[in-house]
Amino acid sequence: MKVGLLGKKIGMTQIFSDQGAYIPVTVIEAGPCTVLDVSEKKVRLGYGEKKEKNTAKPQLGFYKKINQKPNVFVREILFDAKDKVTVGQQLTVDIFKEKDFVDIAGTSIGRGFQGVVKRHHFKGGPGGHGSMFHRAPGGIGSTAGGRGCRKNVPRGKRFPGHMGNVRKTIQSLEIVKILKEKNLLLIKGSVPGCRNGYLEIKTAKKK
Repeated sequence: MKVGLLGKKIGMTQIFSDQGAYIPVTVIEAGPCTVLDVSEKKVRLGYGEKKEKNTAKPQLGFYKKINQKPNVFVREILFDAKDKVTVGQQLTVDIFKEKDFVDIAGTSIGRGFQGVVKRHHFKGGPGGHGSMFHRAPGGIGSTAGGRGCRKNVPRGKRFPGHMGNVRKTIQSLEIVKILKEKNLLLIKGSVPGCRNGYLEIKTAKKK
């Protein structure tokens, strides 16, 4: 069954299993999410409250039509159990169980403009004095023509440029623990984004 929630990354910590094994986990506040619309295969969810003065008038009219408060984060989620939800209903972490696997999507941390050493993990050149080649990208192709000519650099060539601040999904992450009273999910491992970044938590495709 395909279900999902919206949430916010709180941070990372560690817990210990019953056998005493160390488990790094990410703490996510998942829901409660308001059902804003139900279509054939998807459900539109809203998370977090937003002030009316900061909401565009067309959006504000939509929320007033369904008698709901504006949300700061809205996304559509694949939802097979759409016959069990109605507009205005609140979804919480109860739709998941411990040991379930989920795919989590978010916006990665922005790193600004970076060179090839940090962006693409290049080794770099000699570090001695006078080498004149420390963190440079190196050659990008022949000057004599052909596919590798500088006038015709191959698509995908690794260069310095903007790093991070893109949508990223990590698949098949395990739910280690659920704290229902606090709407918290403890996910094994790390997830995209910085603290207080918004996330989409969906049923894992490959599990």
